[in-house]
Amino acid sequence: MRKILLLPVLCLSFYLMRSQKVAGTKVDYKACSGFALSKPLSEMPVDNQPEKEDDEKKEIKIRRQPPMYAGKKVQPHGADPLTQTAMGSKVMMPTIANWQGTSGSASPPDPSGAAGPSHYVQAVNLRYIVYNKTGTTLGGPFNLNTLWTGSTNDGDPIVMYDKYADRWFLQQFNGNDLILVAISTSSNPLGSYYTYTFIPKPGDFPDYPKFSIWADGYYCTSNYSSPYKICVFDRTKMLAGNPAAGMITLSAPTTPNNGFFSPLSADADGTLPPYGTPCPIFTYEDDTWSAGGVDQLRIFKFTTDWVTPVNSTLILDQTIPTTTIDVNFNVNWDDVTQPGTTQKLDAISGVLMYRAQYRRWTGYNTAVINHAVIVNSTTKQVGIRWYELRQNVSTGVWSIYQEGTYAPDLHSRWMASMAMDDNGSISMAYAVSSGTVFPSLRYTGRNASDPLGLMTYTESIAIAGTSSQTFFNRFGDYSQTTMDPDGITFWHTGEYMSSGGKTRIFSWQIPNVATGITDISSKPDVLIYLNENILNVKGLKLPNDNETQVDVFDVMGKLIIGKKVNPVTGSFETSFDVGSFARGTYLVRVGNEKFQKVVKVSVN
Repeated sequence: MRKILLLPVLCLSFYLMRSQKVAGTKVDYKACSGFALSKPLSEMPVDNQPEKEDDEKKEIKIRRQPPMYAGKKVQPHGADPLTQTAMGSKVMMPTIANWQGTSGSASPPDPSGAAGPSHYVQAVNLRYIVYNKTGTTLGGPFNLNTLWTGSTNDGDPIVMYDKYADRWFLQQFNGNDLILVAISTSSNPLGSYYTYTFIPKPGDFPDYPKFSIWADGYYCTSNYSSPYKICVFDRTKMLAGNPAAGMITLSAPTTPNNGFFSPLSADADGTLPPYGTPCPIFTYEDDTWSAGGVDQLRIFKFTTDWVTPVNSTLILDQTIPTTTIDVNFNVNWDDVTQPGTTQKLDAISGVLMYRAQYRRWTGYNTAVINHAVIVNSTTKQVGIRWYELRQNVSTGVWSIYQEGTYAPDLHSRWMASMAMDDNGSISMAYAVSSGTVFPSLRYTGRNASDPLGLMTYTESIAIAGTSSQTFFNRFGDYSQTTMDPDGITFWHTGEYMSSGGKTRIFSWQIPNVATGITDISSKPDVLIYLNENILNVKGLKLPNDNETQVDVFDVMGKLIIGKKVNPVTGSFETSFDVGSFARGTYLVRVGNEKFQKVVKVSVN
């Protein structure tokens, strides 16, 4: 967000409403306004300035307006009905990697990061760094504007690793109305980049942008002024370094909000959906945001047509009532208590927290999302309402499979980010603070077989805070949990407090209860090898002998061939004739209701 100088239960969805489809009103296509091929990042100047203390940092200006609620909320009375009031009893695995990230030169830091096969790239306001996966700096810190010649250093960065193309995605907004995107030309994050400049609408500032990976585009949501707009960028052309890459912007249907409307587009993990699959866009609604409002999730559907952009559509596809939520936060966003100060921190109400991770399974698709809620209307404790959504593959209908509110003690938890691994286990990391706990970073999780609506692992501390933030209420703004390409390692970056705002980068895994094995080397594995025109697939150490689906997809998510196999003592071996396949990269997915594994293979 923009900068100025800083002055000193079982979640039951009792019914599902398939709404009348309401479409957005305007389609706008624009080619990028600037393109270049950068020098290798390793040859770029490094920002050797020391990180600034809080009173010297720039503040990223907030653009939200105070919420205007339609009426007085009737429910909930007292506690959130889904509150998990005790931690789970299963022992969480300790962090695998855990190191200090950069805090940049602006506050809040807006930390974003992703892991590739050999690197972790983190960006904050207003710099980014390339690390190896043990925390050694390989390049940087670089100013955010390093890659885009003539740009300014503005902020709200997003980092993604596009594992389907083995490329890196870097982004920041710029000036009054620009979005800057850089795509690496190879798997090396320190190599050269294709750089793009886009102007969604002159004079209209794309605040709080969030990006996701989909087969037919990089989708972008942001806190645009009304009419609210959602964008998609031409992923295929951008990966190829095509200067003609464009963007499509659609106006969203009128949607109740609290003055801060920034939904989330689905971000693919596992396998890509087939090219042309509509991208789900998620947001939520509180019953006080409009007359006759309902506590519910709203799911839009964005269908992109790059051949004839005007045929692209954005519709409100579904509304799904949730168990009662209370998000009537303080109108000045003074929400989370800290030790030794009256200064409270912003819980970022009104938006789903980054990311909306999407996965394709056999027979259904999943999305995991979360947002901050008030756990108790008297104490104003903040907790995390989280959801696992499932989409029926045959009907396309989404439903809430499970939801819960995580608040296992009297501390507040917020700024969460969550994901699901190849075994269906869910984990989330978040900030924790109260009158006795300085802002810290912790994480928890659950296995797919656990009772619904509960985080069943004991909370683990990634890093404990040692001070409070006293100069203003902005904290974090967002955090990011991503999956390692191995499909089972979670990576998180977020803010905590220690002698001024700091960021942390850490990784962990959820034990695979189905096998009782916690050692990564002994977890389910898939081996792929080519023998002339025969693609051999071998599954080892699988969690069960249930019927398993083996599918081969192209890199755009199209199913090429598949079959069912029956493992014996946790193993199987099968093959496909790929003699008719075009040269290129393919994805092999092996999975059933208990696990999935995706392996990349090149057919020459």
